[in-house]
Amino acid sequence: MDTLHAMRVFVRTLELGSLSAAAREFGTTQPTVSKWLAQLERQLRVRLFERSTRGLSPTEQGQRFHADARRVIEQFDAAVGAVQGMTGQAAGLLRINAPVALGQFRINAMVQQFMANHPAIDVELILNDRFVDLVEEAVDVAFRLGGTLPPDAIGRHLATVPRFLVAAPTYLARRGVPVVPDALSAHDFVRFAWTPGNTVDLFRGDEQARLSVSSRFRVNNALAIRDALVLGSGIGVCPDWLVRDLLDSGELVRVLDGWSARAQDLYLLYPSRQFQPLRTRLFIGFAVAQFGGLAGFERGQG
Repeated sequence: MDTLHAMRVFVRTLELGSLSAAAREFGTTQPTVSKWLAQLERQLRVRLFERSTRGLSPTEQGQRFHADARRVIEQFDAAVGAVQGMTGQAAGLLRINAPVALGQFRINAMVQQFMANHPAIDVELILNDRFVDLVEEAVDVAFRLGGTLPPDAIGRHLATVPRFLVAAPTYLARRGVPVVPDALSAHDFVRFAWTPGNTVDLFRGDEQARLSVSSRFRVNNALAIRDALVLGSGIGVCPDWLVRDLLDSGELVRVLDGWSARAQDLYLLYPSRQFQPLRTRLFIGFAVAQFGGLAGFERGQG
């Protein structure tokens, strides 16, 4: 029996909470996962899970073994990474998580270049807008835009993202161009569905304006907001990177130039500073270098 592999299966089964989820992650069947776990229990001579019709629950010994097994796996991966680093080689699967729009507009192309530089590294890019648990979902690195980070978050600040008001020239020709912030109240405002309240904060130097806006259209996807604005649905606050090409082409223009919304921070998070495989360390360094000169982003704090 491959004990290290069985330990990996055990750790992920406990973290995912089911045999079927672990089977999907390892690309195998539920009976095979069950067999690996049974072989590991026989080797250890302890029961790691209690099995019932309701599913699996770890025993006291299983909970204790999980922490030790995870540490052994991380140390093994670190040792492999160190050896690979001596030859400049890196291999294995790298799982990356990013918000949907950022992933499509920036991270996807970045990953393709990274893979071209490292032919032995496979990448699984998971795009969603929820805050994933890196440990439970076996994510190696995650890009996070704005929001409050968990107190135990580990990572680095990559960039600051300017945000400002934009609209289509066709909309402004139809509804007029606002020249002062208070004029926004007479316009249609396109916004994220999950944004609380009906106000927008704008800043110009030391000046600040909190304005009431009316939103006939709200949507929970940045790409849909981008499309709606191009179609002339109203005025919206967008990050620079999301609309930079449309501003350059003239399909969108800035509104109330000089006023900006609160900037967003972009972070790169990872489960641990210790025992990072070489592929993870390489990607972190690559991402930091890429965002240092990427249009729509201002260099991070380090």
